[in-house]
Amino acid sequence: MKKNIKYIALFAAAAVFVSCENEFDQSVENGDFFDAGQADFTKFVSVGNSLTSGFADGALYLEGQENSFPNIMAQQFEFVGGGEFNQPLVNDNLGGLLLNGTQITPNRFVLAGEEVLIDNELVALPTVPIVLNGTPTTEITNKFTGPLNNFGVPLARVFHLVAPGYGSIAGVPAGTANPFFARFSSSDTATVIDDAAAANGTFFTLWIGNNDILAYATSGGIGVDNNQTGQTSPAMQGDNSITNNNTFAGVYASLVAKMTANGAKGALINIPDVTSIPFFTTVPFAPFAPNNPTFAPRIPALNAFYAQLNQAFTAFGFPERSVTFSTTAASPAVIRDETLTDITPQLTVALTPQFGPLAGFVAQQFGQIRPATANDLLTLTSSRVLGQVNQTRLAQLIGAGLPPETAGLLSFNGLTFALQDQFTLTPDEQSRIASAQASYNATIAGLAQANGLAFVDARSVLQGVAQGGVPYNGGLLTSVFARGGAFSLDGVHPTPRGYAFTANTIIQAINAKYGSTIPGVDIGQYKSVQPSNGLPQ
Repeated sequence: MKKNIKYIALFAAAAVFVSCENEFDQSVENGDFFDAGQADFTKFVSVGNSLTSGFADGALYLEGQENSFPNIMAQQFEFVGGGEFNQPLVNDNLGGLLLNGTQITPNRFVLAGEEVLIDNELVALPTVPIVLNGTPTTEITNKFTGPLNNFGVPLARVFHLVAPGYGSIAGVPAGTANPFFARFSSSDTATVIDDAAAANGTFFTLWIGNNDILAYATSGGIGVDNNQTGQTSPAMQGDNSITNNNTFAGVYASLVAKMTANGAKGALINIPDVTSIPFFTTVPFAPFAPNNPTFAPRIPALNAFYAQLNQAFTAFGFPERSVTFSTTAASPAVIRDETLTDITPQLTVALTPQFGPLAGFVAQQFGQIRPATANDLLTLTSSRVLGQVNQTRLAQLIGAGLPPETAGLLSFNGLTFALQDQFTLTPDEQSRIASAQASYNATIAGLAQANGLAFVDARSVLQGVAQGGVPYNGGLLTSVFARGGAFSLDGVHPTPRGYAFTANTIIQAINAKYGSTIPGVDIGQYKSVQPSNGLPQ
């Protein structure tokens, strides 16, 4: 089956941090007694996607893996008889992967630092995320061998875990295999779940399904919802799509059956609200401030242009599409909404007096636009283009015969050239995501109950992080981008502190289910986002 992988634009998986129970911020002192309860933690195996692997800051790098939630949990399991925990560690903290010497995945993000003099000492102040420079050293053809406990595969969706050939190095250039799995798969035909089951764990975690909706979400809903198409074949789910609910349920059940076949106990983790992560909550729907020195001088010309269009919108029965930029308050971005009636033909007539034979060409970029509202979500990636000149559109307009000055006015992203679908999630798209998530989570909860496994309700406890934050010993963990401590610089995956919080929450669910008394960790001892200065290379 063909499963295309997008390596360079890598925002795989969804992030979650959970539990606001401060009892986990406890130290382990000599003489404390801990008990395994009804579970056996002798050999712990963890299965999943990027969240399980320790992926962070847009890449899989050494420090991230060392702070993966399964590795943190394994260290705590040692207090109740847990054994060695092996991970397919990469070679460096840059994070990129090589295939025959050519880099195929990007390096990690870091915060660019600006050094300023404070109290006669140079201090690095973080500014914006950048890709860390350097040549990575992890070559995927150098197979990782030896016993493994962590089978987290970035980019994996639920059906990828049962797909033969997903770890074939020969399939990586063709896009039919996953480079992260290829570097540690037991053979070219192996499946992730068979390799994980062969590890013969006595206890396991399974966290999969985030990517089955996340790729659709982070791409702005440009894919298809297979619950609408009715497509159930795993081979035909497609890139940037929502996995069919029935497909998810069937494959997920087979994963649980594989991992429990030897009598192992474990924990199943459900899917959080992916639209609550910083990737969707950082950029406001009204990003254009009237005091912005670049935007403010453009307001008169922009409003003058839209005055004629607004009359047309009202005349054609769509006054809600009118656009006016404020000189006193932040103005919404202009977005393209494919659910709107396309009124390009009517606008062509309205714009003919101004643009003559080019009216149709100009009108097509306004036929399905509207101002964004608080119900729309702008992606983190939109921040790179908002207010910038769309060079492709500018060239098209000039090539069609518009004067450069007019073409320039009509080419500002989010102002006159509407933000395209990949940068926004409309309420309709959000509804599709929420519906699939609810179905997936019902499947996960049902299988946990049917198999006597611990159930981790990540969706519920994420609300605390997303809505004001949760306290820990020494601070407050929030989802604020780059400053809240929970999320790394890709806006999707946890920081080490976020992964520690995740580990604590899963431990809490395990203790509740199996009567164990596994201690948590002090999450304040784990790093959050840092400036690039001083980062390990």
